[in-house]
Amino acid sequence: MAEDRPLNHDEMLSVLDWYRAAGVDLAVGEEPVDRFAQRPPARVTLPNVPGPAGVVDRPAEPLLLGGDPSEARSLAASAQSLVELERLLGAYDGCGLKLRATQLVFADGNPEAEIMLIGEAPGAEEDRQGKPFVGKSGQLLDRMLGAIGLDRTKVYIANTVPWRPPGNRTPTPEEMALCLPFLHRQVELVAPKLVMTLGGPAMQTVFSTSNGIIKMRGKWSDVSFGNHEVAAIATLHPAYLLRNPAAKQQAWRDMLSLKLRASELGLL
Repeated sequence: MAEDRPLNHDEMLSVLDWYRAAGVDLAVGEEPVDRFAQRPPARVTLPNVPGPAGVVDRPAEPLLLGGDPSEARSLAASAQSLVELERLLGAYDGCGLKLRATQLVFADGNPEAEIMLIGEAPGAEEDRQGKPFVGKSGQLLDRMLGAIGLDRTKVYIANTVPWRPPGNRTPTPEEMALCLPFLHRQVELVAPKLVMTLGGPAMQTVFSTSNGIIKMRGKWSDVSFGNHEVAAIATLHPAYLLRNPAAKQQAWRDMLSLKLRASELGLL
């Protein structure tokens, strides 16, 4: 049996790193808490500010806790290049995902490519390396691209969310609302002629739908990213294909559809 002793500094850091990788981001007390019995937090408002002669010149407003989507839209719209957009996004503190992630995962591939791939969010390996699709699913994606004559020098790869959610969970609607303006500006600046989404959450975000990936995959639609309209198609996420090899046949048909459309446009 292991010795029951206090952990040293390095051991405590290892344990905390393990908890972070597992998605644990909330400390709990010794006694259980009945969350259903708790009252919702009181609405916090800013006080009225009296002006001259006691006239109130600003009404009380709700105090926004967390990021402001309008700030994200303003920042994203101000970027005139991908380099500037990455810098602005790296300095942006409005999304809480940044506080738990190791680093920003902005993009990979060729920023001048005319084919863009969009995934959901970084995983653990992507969080460590700072690039999208570099783990086992990334290796499979590289093979999928190679099978139709593409590689990372011919495509541009990004995610709907640039920071890893704890435990690889799906980003919340609030987190998506804060990150989406940056994705839209990213697509505008790249201005691809074709877009492929990878996985259900990315498909639902890009196509603005609640439909499942099985129903939507393989179908071309025109999608708008700000002022840029582009033909887009959805396919299954490589991580899903690793867990369900039988689905590779469906993904292969989607890749062939991408190859055909790219050939028609003279991109291959």
